[in-house]
Amino acid sequence: MNFWNNFGDVIWWFLWIFAFTAYLFALFAIIGDLFRDQKLNGWWKAVWILFLIFVPFLTALVYLIARGGGMAERSQREAKQYQAATDEYIRQTAGTAASPADEIAKAKALLDAGTISQGEYDLLKSKALAHPTQNV
Repeated sequence: MNFWNNFGDVIWWFLWIFAFTAYLFALFAIIGDLFRDQKLNGWWKAVWILFLIFVPFLTALVYLIARGGGMAERSQREAKQYQAATDEYIRQTAGTAASPADEIAKAKALLDAGTISQGEYDLLKSKALAHPTQNV
């Protein structure tokens, strides 16, 4: 009997592949959480890893039950840290929005220093006045 001719075998294979993939996702989440946890001693981390190697399904289940709430808290805290770092980077990169008066003053200083011509100054001034909420 050919394997692919039996629809039940195909369904079982898909079920086992799904279960194995779900286990791998849980395993990587657990290992990531172990290394993210600053309160857990290094020896306890090693014990959890050993149990994950030798008794994988039972250890994963026990870990998720015993430390699942802490996993969520650590994950949220890390996500907030990443978001804060991203926001800070965006603020540093974008700079602060200057008012049209500030932009005109900067352009005037460049004109007085001889860096730009009168035509360039007039262009910068018109852009600043045309878009008061955007940087020129």
